[in-house]
Amino acid sequence: MYVLKDISKRYKQHVALAPLSFQVSKGECLVLCGGNGAGKSTLIDILAGISMPSSGAVTLEEDSLIDHRKQYLTNISYMPDDFHAQRYLTVREFLLFYGSLRSVSKDKVNKVLDTIGLQEKQYAKVKELSKGMRQRLLLGQALLPEAKAILLDEPTNGLDPYWINQFIQIIKEAKKNGTIIIFSTHMMDVAAELGDEIMFLDNGHVVKQLKNYYLNIPEFTLKLLSLHRQLKRSD
Repeated sequence: MYVLKDISKRYKQHVALAPLSFQVSKGECLVLCGGNGAGKSTLIDILAGISMPSSGAVTLEEDSLIDHRKQYLTNISYMPDDFHAQRYLTVREFLLFYGSLRSVSKDKVNKVLDTIGLQEKQYAKVKELSKGMRQRLLLGQALLPEAKAILLDEPTNGLDPYWINQFIQIIKEAKKNGTIIIFSTHMMDVAAELGDEIMFLDNGHVVKQLKNYYLNIPEFTLKLLSLHRQLKRSD
């Protein structure tokens, strides 16, 4: 189980994330929604160990982000929201590099290449890829290790409708395997189909949390859309 208790983030006088608490069980998905600057990426950065919280505790099963940092990080996998380096590597070199950091076999790299549909592009340089292909490659590196929890920052950005559907199937399969999924998105239909719980943030505060009890996905999507549009834009 993933447990957050009173996690917050403050920069001097600015509150980037007000204290929040939640828990996510094995095989469940928490979706973070809200406008730009709402606090979604801040929360994911804390969970990924990129930014340390100003207060509170994070544990994944028995491992604490602060007290058992090395083991905690071993059990998570993370997808950032964009590329910042490695643009001159080929697709295959990129995955092999990240695979080597997590002791992943070449067979697993080949399997991930197939999952993200980049077999024919595996010898192309990252800088030559379209936005959607780069997103799929970032997703691919997050799928390499057998992580207990996968953290994804805006994974659907730049994906066409076909690959949005493929993303949904990939996450559903991961949930079946008991993986905890936490991701952020502006796409309410994706949130409705994958989220066991939806958390809306605005200006660093949790303004709404909903359990997904809906059997009718379109109905739940419309409810989420309505809530999303009511939030004050914070960008």
